[in-house]
Amino acid sequence: MKTIIFDNQAITPCKIVCIGRNYVEHIKELNNKIPDEPVYFIKPNSAIGDRLIARDGIHYEAEICFLIQNRQIAGVGFGFDLTLRDLQSKLKQKGLPWERAKAFKNSALFSKFVAIKDWHGVEVVLYKNGELVQKGGVELMIYKPDFLVKDIDTIFGLDDGDIIMSGTPKGVGSVKRGDIFVGEIYQNSRQLIRAIFKADA
Repeated sequence: MKTIIFDNQAITPCKIVCIGRNYVEHIKELNNKIPDEPVYFIKPNSAIGDRLIARDGIHYEAEICFLIQNRQIAGVGFGFDLTLRDLQSKLKQKGLPWERAKAFKNSALFSKFVAIKDWHGVEVVLYKNGELVQKGGVELMIYKPDFLVKDIDTIFGLDDGDIIMSGTPKGVGSVKRGDIFVGEIYQNSRQLIRAIFKADA
């Protein structure tokens, strides 16, 4: 089983629950409709990777990720929800599940996680080759973290070590070999996380 690091300890997530369409501007950039209720999908533990692999059609989505303990948010980290965009579009057109485009091997990359007392003021920032491409915080989310925790626990159940990927702000794009990404997490303008990912083949 794959692990992540939380406060310098290895943690094994049972599952990764992802939220689609949680930022209005990202919904608009993909020409989707604003949902009447949360859009959830799950990545298995086997989706966790330690390399950003550039392959045809792959897109990055930077996300604020919350680590769960005792059915509450215990930590925060930076995460990439990697997506095979063309395949996802085909699956959506046919009304089919997204897993082949979202839950494949190495489709979930994470920084280390650090403890937080609450989620207010948390923000994600992503640079691609030195250029700011994504920036968004919890205040822009349609469904806030406390609602997500309760709703996800009611539907799927939440176990210690599970991760919630809370959606991506606008600015998603393709990954090419040699691209260098710097992902950062802030809380009330204080940097909590800085992670560097270099795309290789």
